[in-house]
Amino acid sequence: MQVVKVDEELWSSNILPEGILERWRAHDGETVRLGQAVAEVRIEDALHEIAAPGHGVLAHEAKTGDVVQPGDRLGCVA
Repeated sequence: MQVVKVDEELWSSNILPEGILERWRAHDGETVRLGQAVAEVRIEDALHEIAAPGHGVLAHEAKTGDVVQPGDRLGCVA
């Protein structure tokens, strides 16, 4: 199992260490491939794609609208 997480390098500063999970681009239970955009996270004014860490079935753990912080786990690919 591989973890889908918010990359800590997406934050340009520590002033606002929160973001929002804007949407999932792949459904819970959907088969995804390595590098496929599976979610979008808004940090400050920028929208960032979160890529699948490997091939497999995506399981959501966070919900759209959830507040996320650097390194947070959004789901997994098994």
